[in-house]
Amino acid sequence: MIIYIMTEAEMQLADIIWEHEPVGSGELVRLAAGKLNWKKSTTYTVLRKICKNDIFQNENARVVSKMSREEYARRKGERYLAENYNSSLPGFVAAFLKQKKLDKEEIEELARMIDEYRDN
Repeated sequence: MIIYIMTEAEMQLADIIWEHEPVGSGELVRLAAGKLNWKKSTTYTVLRKICKNDIFQNENARVVSKMSREEYARRKGERYLAENYNSSLPGFVAAFLKQKKLDKEEIEELARMIDEYRDN
């Protein structure tokens, strides 16, 4: 499943929803006004868009997520790998390491992650 990548504004509203869910749509309007200085119409416009893209659901004036923040981030990462590295994690790591030298702790952490993956 290809994930829709939210805009910065959509992500700001998403963060509020994830932090407060389940949240009533009226309460969401108040939260967005206080945190983002948005008008009611802006909040509902952005909310409709992120609901249309299957990330959130607004039913009976109650907003909930259809996927967690972590699931969204994972799917977004998978899409990035697919679009830029032919879904190859080693290809991404190789490209990344051309620009950044890892310190000893980072190398050990990655080695631990790989060992845990092998054990499962």
